[in-house]
Amino acid sequence: MTDYKNKGLILLKKGQKGIIHAIFSRFGLILAMLAVQVLILLGIFQWFEEFLPHIFGGTVFFTFVMVICLLNSRVNPAAKITWLVVIMLLPVFGVLLFLYTQSDIGHRALKKRMNQIITDRKEDIVQQPDVMERLTEENKGVASLAHYMARSGCHPVHDKTAVTYFPLGEDKFAEMLKQLEAAEHFIFMEYFIVDEGLMWGRILEILARKAAEGVEVRVMYDGACEFALLPHDYPKRLKALGIRCKVFAPVTPFISTHYNYRDHRKILVIDGHTAFNGGVNLADEYINQKVKFGHWKDTAVMLKGEAVKSFTLMFLQMWGIDEKEEDVSRYLSAASSVLPAQTPDGYVIPYGDCPLDDDRLGERVYMDMLNRSREYVHIMTPYLILDGEMETALKFAAERGVEVILLLPGIPDKAVPYALAKTHYAPLLRSGVKIYEYTPGFVHAKVFVSDAREAVVGTINLDYRSLYHHFECATYLYGTDCITDIEADFQATLKKCRQVSMETVRKEKPVVKLTGCLMKAFAPLM
Repeated sequence: MTDYKNKGLILLKKGQKGIIHAIFSRFGLILAMLAVQVLILLGIFQWFEEFLPHIFGGTVFFTFVMVICLLNSRVNPAAKITWLVVIMLLPVFGVLLFLYTQSDIGHRALKKRMNQIITDRKEDIVQQPDVMERLTEENKGVASLAHYMARSGCHPVHDKTAVTYFPLGEDKFAEMLKQLEAAEHFIFMEYFIVDEGLMWGRILEILARKAAEGVEVRVMYDGACEFALLPHDYPKRLKALGIRCKVFAPVTPFISTHYNYRDHRKILVIDGHTAFNGGVNLADEYINQKVKFGHWKDTAVMLKGEAVKSFTLMFLQMWGIDEKEEDVSRYLSAASSVLPAQTPDGYVIPYGDCPLDDDRLGERVYMDMLNRSREYVHIMTPYLILDGEMETALKFAAERGVEVILLLPGIPDKAVPYALAKTHYAPLLRSGVKIYEYTPGFVHAKVFVSDAREAVVGTINLDYRSLYHHFECATYLYGTDCITDIEADFQATLKKCRQVSMETVRKEKPVVKLTGCLMKAFAPLM
């Protein structure tokens, strides 16, 4: 294998996070606004002391009016609480910050362009009537969910798709290398995180070699990588290798609400007939080559067949945000070329969740599964920062006799989200939800499996970032053979977990309890 470091394929610059990240993060923005307000208030006390009663009265009246407007707005109820706290702490600048974020400045053009692309591309993959008819006959509830999913984009129901489940990132990586080596026409990669190391080095060596052989290679990653992982000129470096590369929402010298919407998706498409999806990013911790938070538990699926069309189209939609429309038909024609002789069972719906529309598709799919479940819903998720609707759905399922089990990290990667997750433990336990923590380390998998008949594997966490603010994607499965493998993996993982009880909740460290309580008001920012 070519030594990619000696060839100069990646010359990463560490320490990129620093001041740029601090300035452009939400936390940095809030701190800056707070500092400015403190300075202005100090100036007011010094220069306008005799007018302080009038200024105070005006501020109180202004805040009261804005609070009434906020309560009557279309903002999510949980987010309203956060904004109320911000406005009460920062009476003037809190209001200005709220108006700024609601004005769509920075992503208005993105929203318009994305909605146009979704509308224009909605007919690129036509729903096969016979497939929908058969699904409706088998399960009207799932067919209704499919109809809802079709509202927010091109998300048809597919049959003739073989699905392989990978219980660990290492398993996905090994198969990924084999499939990349077999690529003949094109390779599309879209990932939230790309980082230097064994995993990306092996992949990049293949990509560079395939590009030299004439295979079309495109790579897209989120601009968050520029904060700490990749240099700003990385696309140019890949271009020198024959690889087309794009960064979604890169850092610029302008503060923008656009930064709030990250591309959290993980998609790999090879020649239009093979696709990968799941929680695994392209960094060594995801394959346990680098130990950061104990053993890293992650999952993925590989699709071969008709459903790959949907992931191909999803990638091209995101790629085309800042480009003229291209002819996508040639990329959608090879989906059935690798199917086995025996047609696979079940139905597959790949879907993307766009934060710029009014459909919280990721959350609604999860809630629909909870509401239709009869025996069990088993869930793996790295984060548990719930809005009222999602918490109610989990509790209601348990209260009507469904076995609801949440499998969460035993070793957290972030202290604040970990503390916030624990604020949900007591009410969920009281309703009969069972909670387990993965003793060996960190769970990064995003999996729902229910009643041995349906499952979701993808990128969507149970937190506000995934459910409200990120571009996400997932694979919905009904009646596919791999659902047995998903449930078996869940049960095997469960044996390595410790169960949470009301007693363990009471014995939780006071600092964790206090952090969770204090940060509860800011949960929609997490």
